[in-house]
Amino acid sequence: MIITKMALPRRTFLRGVGATLALPLLDGMVPALSAMRNTAARPTSRLHVAYVPNGIIMDKWTPAYEGTDFALPQTLTPLQPFKDRVTVVSGLASAPMFPLPGEGTGDHVRAAAAFLTGVHPKKTEGPDIRGGTSMDQIAAAKIGQETQLTSLELALDPNELIGACEAGWSCAYANTLSWRNPTTPLPMENQPRAVFERLFGDTDDTSQAARLVRIQEDKSILDSLVHEVDSFRSTLAPADRDKVNQYLDAIRDIERRIQLAEAQSYIELPELSRPTGGIPDTFAEHARLMFDLQVLALQTDMTRVITFMMSREVSPRTYPELGIPDPHHGLSHHQNNPVQIEKLTKVNLHHMEQFAYFLERLESTPDGDGSLLDSMTMLYGSGISDSNQHLHVNLPVVLLGAKGGRHLRVKEETPLTNLQLSVLERAGVPTDQLGDSTGELKHLSDV
Repeated sequence: MIITKMALPRRTFLRGVGATLALPLLDGMVPALSAMRNTAARPTSRLHVAYVPNGIIMDKWTPAYEGTDFALPQTLTPLQPFKDRVTVVSGLASAPMFPLPGEGTGDHVRAAAAFLTGVHPKKTEGPDIRGGTSMDQIAAAKIGQETQLTSLELALDPNELIGACEAGWSCAYANTLSWRNPTTPLPMENQPRAVFERLFGDTDDTSQAARLVRIQEDKSILDSLVHEVDSFRSTLAPADRDKVNQYLDAIRDIERRIQLAEAQSYIELPELSRPTGGIPDTFAEHARLMFDLQVLALQTDMTRVITFMMSREVSPRTYPELGIPDPHHGLSHHQNNPVQIEKLTKVNLHHMEQFAYFLERLESTPDGDGSLLDSMTMLYGSGISDSNQHLHVNLPVVLLGAKGGRHLRVKEETPLTNLQLSVLERAGVPTDQLGDSTGELKHLSDV
């Protein structure tokens, strides 16, 4: 990595004809080697959430012993190289995922909608959906202001699901984990090329030269916008002038992002060509390409908050590469059939193997005096434990961070959101309340 002392001036202005707009202090205004940049009060905090659907074979997930003297069971074995960073948390539950009296089906959509919000979603098939603000977006509202993209919301399954995914429930609840506010679910992108272009623009690679060309093009477009807007603003009525001022606020945010991009353009990246259109043939190929893109997004500091839905609830995906032609959702209703249980265990393990690949990439990517993995707070889990019974108690959850190496069993039916409050605290975003939370998990203070 190349470290430069170049910095943007403290007083940076957006200039147009007759207009000069000052911008607030930005990360890019602080020299890379300055005392301010390296003070302990400004550590880089990054949050990652990975979700897997349709439940887990829990006896292949749950360690036999509590505390630090435990072995990782079959499904968690890919995490062995990172065991000292892993905390397996057992006993968590989510009351908002259970049905209200007379509500009937909907365990899968409620599992997704409530996983990061702790809020029971409104039952509807129409546009009047309602959930809660999700944990990742609470983090993005704070630490996301220091990066070009406040957050990334990604998935592996397609976005075509519309209408009702379970009787009476909108597919909007199953299509995402991320909610900006109770009425605004955020779309999740599954096309690698679209993710690449969002990160690096309409370029062919991640080389420094290509990134600088993109930045200069963005600056030219911005300068043109400012000139055009300011040239007619004085001729507008007061109400329209207010609208134009709001537009200029948006332009200022774009300027902030361009300045951050300039400051970050000196970071050397492994060269990755823009992916071709379409989706890779296998789940593993697709997952690893998306994980590679996430590493780049974190390495360039384009974002510090990523939510990744590795598959959707009620997903019909098959895994022929594993010798499993059965749809995932169908397998999850295994009726205690040993053959079906074995197949679902293979799927659970396959998901974890791809996640372990991501951890390997993070650990091998330098960041400051350590690696990207050193700055991560990560949550991996599902909103369903026993899929055959659609249980939302004893949820399968793993926390990864700088310290771990422990199997923690909390009091039965402790809200999942209590753990998430602790995760937000670790990520530098202390929060008093999240959904049905009753307080942070104090057990994690020494982990």
